[in-house]
Parts: sequence; structure tokens; C-alpha cells
Amino acid sequence: MSAAMDTESTYSGYSHYSGHSKKAHRQGRDRHKSPRSKDGSRSEKSVTIQTPPAEPLLGNDASRAEEGQDDNWGETTTAITGTSEHSISQEDIARISKDLEDSVGLDCKRYLGLTVAAVLGLLVFLTPIAFILLPQILWRDDLEPCGTVCEGLFISVAFKLLILLIGTWALFFRQPKADLPRVFVFRALLLVLIFLFVFSYWLFYGVRILDSKDTNYQGIVQYAVSLVDALLFIHYLAIVLLELRQLQPMFTVKVVRSTDGESRYYSLGHLSIQRAALVVLENYYRDFTVYNPALLTASKSRAAKHMAGLKVYNVDGPGNNAAGQSRAMIAAAARRRDSSHNELYYEEADHERRVKKRRARLVVAVEEAFTHIKRLQAEEQQKAPGEMMDPREAAQAIFPSMARALQKYLRTTRQQQYHSMESILQHLSFCITNNMTPKAFLERYLNPGPTLQYDRDRWFSKQWTLVSEEAVTSGLQDGIVFVLKCLDFSLVVNVKKIPFIKLSEEFIDPKSHKFVLRLQSETSV
Repeated sequence: MSAAMDTESTYSGYSHYSGHSKKAHRQGRDRHKSPRSKDGSRSEKSVTIQTPPAEPLLGNDASRAEEGQDDNWGETTTAITGTSEHSISQEDIARISKDLEDSVGLDCKRYLGLTVAAVLGLLVFLTPIAFILLPQILWRDDLEPCGTVCEGLFISVAFKLLILLIGTWALFFRQPKADLPRVFVFRALLLVLIFLFVFSYWLFYGVRILDSKDTNYQGIVQYAVSLVDALLFIHYLAIVLLELRQLQPMFTVKVVRSTDGESRYYSLGHLSIQRAALVVLENYYRDFTVYNPALLTASKSRAAKHMAGLKVYNVDGPGNNAAGQSRAMIAAAARRRDSSHNELYYEEADHERRVKKRRARLVVAVEEAFTHIKRLQAEEQQKAPGEMMDPREAAQAIFPSMARALQKYLRTTRQQQYHSMESILQHLSFCITNNMTPKAFLERYLNPGPTLQYDRDRWFSKQWTLVSEEAVTSGLQDGIVFVLKCLDFSLVVNVKKIPFIKLSEEFIDPKSHKFVLRLQSETSV
């Protein structure tokens, strides 16, 4: 209300201005508009899109509400703007449409593979049952009586099929983690092997049993049992090829992020290139710090500032080409290189000083805010003199005392785009609920965490493109390099084979550990 009264008083003060002051204000505004016309090229390259509430373009309603909030949530403000903060170029729009088309193709391919696998699995489990039931249905009166051994085989088939069903569910019916560009070779080979195996069994069954109407029912049941045994061995082969083969480390990969050079090392087994890329991405979201493009603008702005300070005079007339000017600017920038390191040193030192100062203010503000909260015990809740609050209300009560210090620190470290006010309140209420200390609350903000720590709407990498000179279905080899690209950066992966290590043994006799103390006459001893 006070802010509104100040605004009204300001507007009433503006009404007492004279006509001359209004004219001067209009002229000054026209002068301020003139530099904006020079940036016409920038307005042609990008377009600002504000998504309507009914059709979200870049996220869901909750994420759009968080992203639409102003960065000045730690201060009181009376200005409400409707400008969207998403600036998308025409190339990005074309890329989004292409990604949508590719996603439709990937979904069709994924569902087609799942359908084929489900149909084949159903055929596998129904085949042994059909082998046993068809003679009972077609020529029941001509069959020989089933003895005790034959009836015991029924129990064997039932339990083996149950074991095979559980093993197949555990190995194959898992939610896919990613859409790979090519099929998994070993999985496809297993499907082909199972199909050929079941087809050959049906072919033999049709020729030797159905056509001749074999009356030996015990032999028919044993034939079905042999099929189930063979399927169990194929399931064991699938476990070896799909799970056990890749466990032994054979290669070491170095993953480097192209923008800031952050790198990690991982050990991998016998994997194809596309599956190795999947393992690298899973570890990337866990081990690499979140990608922050705001940290990369300092060097670019510094270089632009140095180049802006150079002036080139055309002494030969207007006919001189631009190549000579560019060479002159490069030469002048090279001459100023000796003094640029001093500017970089003092700039980084000043930035570190401001970060340490605002960090200390933030730590003190959070510790003081946490001192106002006391967790009531069960017997104290009935006689508590003050008002009792739930964790959400307690977080909202103490948040204003630390908001300004937290906002300044996040701005200084360029992390404000990853933390909205709602996410901070949720984290604060979580810390209060679990009786965590102020240091535990600040851990998320003092040190940049991995990508998984933040909301999916804050990620800069969701869809990746695998670039490789070798076929993505081929196995890893020594010296292979492949690249994982996303919208803003890429991961360069270099594969090195673990060297063969030869160990030798040397035996040391325990009796050889004997020593003699030698004393000289010149010593003080």
C-alpha cells in the first residue's frame, strides 16, 4: 500500500510540471530512441514469442509461471511487465519443428519394436501349452493313457514356464531409459534366434505329430518339456549377452564439455557406441555441474570491450577495403595484449572479493533466520505460548529476512535463472521439516550442483544428437572419438583401451629383515 501511495504522489508531482518541461522531456525521449534504431539487425535475427496460457510452447503451466516471475523477487516493486523472457530465433523454431518430426518417428519405431517383442513372447509361452493340448482336442480317443511319469512332466512344465515368465519380465519388460538411433544388435539377434527356434519346433511338430497323429502322449509331453528347457537356456544366453558381458571394464572414456572444458573419466565394458553414449549421458546428469551459459559471457564481453576501444582511421580514402581495417584492428589488439592480463587479474580478484563478501552476508542472514525457528516436541505443543505453524508457513515467515542476501549472491554468481522463489521456498520447508541446519540449506546455493538437482525446465540439454564416424552399432575400440550434441553445447568423448597389465611376484624372506647399528667414535653418543 505504501508503494502505491508513493506511486500516486509521484504521479501528482508530475502533473505540476510546466509545458516547457514536458517538451524537454519529449525531446529527451526522442534522443533516447535514436540509439535503438541502430540495433535493427538484432531485431531481424530474433523474435520474442509470448506463449498463450492455453497452448504452452516451452513447458507446462507450472514451469511457465516460475519462469515468468521477475528476478527481483527479493525486493518490493510496483512495475508489472508482460514481456516474455524467451527469445527464440528463426533457426531455433525450425529446429523445434524438426525435433517434433523426429520424435514422431522415434515413437513409431519404439512402439513397433515393443509390439513385435510382445507378440513373439506371447507365442513363446503359448507354444508348449499348445503342444500339450492339441492332441487332447484333435484325437483324444486314440491317445495312450498318461501314466505317473507323464503327469509329473505336467508339473515340470508348469514350474519351468513360471520361472521363464519371471525371468523374462525381469530382463526384458523394463521401462526404456532412452530412444537409441539404431536397434540393439544383441537384442535383435536374440529375437531372431527365438523366432527361428520356435518356428523349427512348430515345423517338426506339424510334420511328425499332427500329420501322423502320434498316439504316444508321453513322448509329446516330453517334446514340450524339451522346448521349455531350450527356452530357459536361451534366457541364460540373453543374460550373458545383455547384462554380464559389459560388466568387465575394458575401456576408459574421457568426456569433455565443449564450452567450459569440464571433464570426467569413466570405465566401460564391451558396449556399442550408442549404448556407450547412453551411459555417458546418464553419468553426465549426475556428475557434471549444471551448464551455466552466463559464466561464459565474461570473456566475450571483455574481448568486445577491448575491440571497441580501438579506432581505425582511413587515410587512403573511401576506396580502401575492409580487410585492411580488420588486419589493423587485429594488430592493434595484439599490441594491447600485454596489458590485458592485468585487467583480467584485477577483474577476477574484484569478482572473488564480491562473491566472498556476499557469501558471508548470506551465511549470516540464513543463520539468523534459522534461529527464529524451534521444533516443538509432542508434550510442548499443547503449552506452546506462540503460534504454531507448519513447515510451509514457517518457511514463508523467515524467507523475507534472507531473500535480499540470497538474491544478491545468486546474481553475483550468475545462478538466478536456476532458482525461482517457489523452488527456494520448497527447499526451505524441506530443510525445516527434516530439522536440517543452515549449512545444509545453503549447500545447494553455495556450490553449483549436478543437472539432476534442478528442475527439468532449467535444463539446457534434453535432446541429444550422436555424431560418429563409425557406425553407432559397432563396438568400442581404442582411439574412437564421438560427439554428443545438444542445443547449446556438446560432449566430446575420447575412448582409450585399458592397457594390459603384467604383474610379477617377488618373495622376500622375513628373516632377511635384520639390521646392525654402527657407532662411530666421533659421534656424541
